Amino acid sequence: MMDKADPAQKLYNKMRLWEFPDQYVVEPTDGSSASFLAISRLDGSMSHIDEIPQCNSLRVPKIQTIYGVVGMLKLLAGSYILVITERECVGSYMGYPIFRVTSLKVFPCDHSLKGSPEEQKKMEGEFFRLLNVAERTPGLYFSYDVNITLSAQRLHDLGDESKLLPLWRQADPRFLWNNYMMEVLIDNKLDPYLLPVMQGSFNTFQAAIGKDILDVALIARRCTRRTGTRMWRRGADSDGFVANFVESEQIIQLNGYTASFVQVRGSIPLLWDQIVDLTYKPKFEIVRPDEAPRVAERHFLDLRKKYGNVLAVDLVNTHGGEGRLCEKFGQAVEPIASDDLRYLHFDFHKICGHVHFERLSILYDQIEDFLIKSRYLLLNDKGEKVEGQVGIVRTNCVDCLDRTNVTQSMIARKMLEFQLQRLGVFDADETISKHPNFDDSFKVLWANHGDDISIQYSGTPALKGDFVRCGQRTIHGILKDGWNALMRYYLNNFCDGTKQDAIDLVQGHYIVSVSRSMTPTAQKDGIEAIASFPLALALIMTGFFFATMSLRRVRYDMWNLLFSIMWASMSLAIAAFVRANGRVFCNRPRLHQPRR
Repeated sequence: MMDKADPAQKLYNKMRLWEFPDQYVVEPTDGSSASFLAISRLDGSMSHIDEIPQCNSLRVPKIQTIYGVVGMLKLLAGSYILVITERECVGSYMGYPIFRVTSLKVFPCDHSLKGSPEEQKKMEGEFFRLLNVAERTPGLYFSYDVNITLSAQRLHDLGDESKLLPLWRQADPRFLWNNYMMEVLIDNKLDPYLLPVMQGSFNTFQAAIGKDILDVALIARRCTRRTGTRMWRRGADSDGFVANFVESEQIIQLNGYTASFVQVRGSIPLLWDQIVDLTYKPKFEIVRPDEAPRVAERHFLDLRKKYGNVLAVDLVNTHGGEGRLCEKFGQAVEPIASDDLRYLHFDFHKICGHVHFERLSILYDQIEDFLIKSRYLLLNDKGEKVEGQVGIVRTNCVDCLDRTNVTQSMIARKMLEFQLQRLGVFDADETISKHPNFDDSFKVLWANHGDDISIQYSGTPALKGDFVRCGQRTIHGILKDGWNALMRYYLNNFCDGTKQDAIDLVQGHYIVSVSRSMTPTAQKDGIEAIASFPLALALIMTGFFFATMSLRRVRYDMWNLLFSIMWASMSLAIAAFVRANGRVFCNRPRLHQPRR
C-alpha cells in the first residue's frame, strides 16, 4: 500500500471562502493551524494573512464552504479562481477515500476590467462564458491522501523520496486535468492548496464468493495532451499524442492481496481528422501521410517506455474511410513492429456484426499468449510485489468508445478470472459467469465505465452498452443506440465547438494574450450573417408540411399537385444548401489553437 505524503505537506480538505468587495479570503477549517490565503479581486495576486479582515455594515462578506482550490486562469484583464463547492465520496483507492466533484464554481478577480476598453470587455465576457461551460466538466475526481493519477504498480514503485513529495509533484502530467491551472499556485508555493484533479471514471463494487469478500474497482484516467470532443479531436498530433487516450485500471483486493490490470485506448496514431459539415459521418481526411511512420513511432515509443511491451488491437472496418485508416495504420506500424510491439487487426463489425459479440472469443484466442506473458501486478498481504505487469494491450476503433469498451471488458473479465484462480478463489476452469450476482455487478461496472468515457468525449452514453451491461443485445438497447447516435450527431455539430473552446482554454492549449483574439464575431459577411441551423430546419419542416397537406388535397383539385411539388422542391433545395454549406452552420471552435 502507498504511504501517505509527509504530514507537513497535507492538503487542506475543507475551507471557508470569504467574499469581500476587494478580495477573497480562503480559511482552512479542517483543524489546520495555518494562515489564511488572500486573493485580490483586482489583479488576482495572492498573499498570506493572519486573520480575517474586519467586517462592518458596509463590508458584509458572503461565506461559502469549499473543498479544494482547483487553480487559477489569467485571461485578458482578469484572473479567475476555480474551486470545488460540492463533492461526493465514491469509494477508496489503495485504502484512501476518493471524491468526485459534483459542483465546480468560478470566482472572478476582474475588477481591473472597469477601466478597460469596450472591445476588451466584450472579449473577456466571451472567455468568461467559456469558463461557465468548463464549470460543467463531467467526471472530475480527486483524493487528499493518495495520487490517483498513478496506477497501483507505479504507486508501489515510487521511491521513498518521491513518496514524501506533495501529491501534485508525484502526479503523472498526462492525467492531471488541472495541470495548467495550478501554475499560479505553484509559483506562489501554495502546496497545501495544490489539489491534483483527474478526469475520467471511478466505479467500485463488493461481492461475496463463498466466504471471501472481494472488492473490485475500475478507474479511467483521461489524458490531457490531446483532449477534446469527438469530432473536433481526432488522430494524433505531431508529437504522437492521440485523442481520447484513456488508461483503464481494474483493481481487486481480497484477503489482504491486491491485483491490478491496466489497459489503454486511444485514437489511431496518424495525423487525421473529420471536418464537421452536417453529414452524419464526415469524410476521413489523412493529413500529411508522409509523416505517418514518424508519428506512429513516437506514439509507440512513449507507450513502450511507460508500459513495456505493446499489443495494438485495431477494431476498425476494412472498407470505406475506416478501411483507408486501417491500411495506413498497418503500414505505419509495419517498419517498427518487433518483439515488444505487435499490431493485430480484428474487423469487429465483419466478425461480430451488431449482435454476435460472443465472437470476440476469436480475438481472445489470438491475444491470449500476449496476456499471459504480460501478466498483472500482484501484491501479497504484506504489500510486497509478487509480480508486475510488463505489457499493455492498446485497443482502438474509430472513436475508441463503443467497440473498444466491449473488447476491453472481455479482456478484463478473462484477466480477473486468471487472478481469482491464482488466489485460490476460483478452481482452474471456474468462470465469473458461474456466479450470477458477481457477474451482474461486473457487467454493470464496465458498462458504467464505458458510459462515463463516452459522455466525456461524445456527449452521450456508449453504444452497444446493453451487451456489456446484460451480456446480450436487446431491442431496447438497439433503440437506445439509435437515439444516442442522433444525439451525438446533434451535439458534435451544434454544441461541441463551444465545449472544445472551453477545454482548450482550461487546459492551456490556447494561451490568452492581448495581441491574440478569438475569431471575429462582430461582423459577418454573406451567408454567415444569416446562417442558422434551427432556422433552416424550421423552413425544411414547414416546406414538407405544406407539401404533405397539398398532396392530400390533390383529389379535390389537381393544382394542389403543383403546389405539393413546389413545396417539396423548396425543402429539398434548402436541405441541399445546408449540406453544401455545412461548415457555416456548424458550431465550430473559435479559438486559434497553437500547436504545443
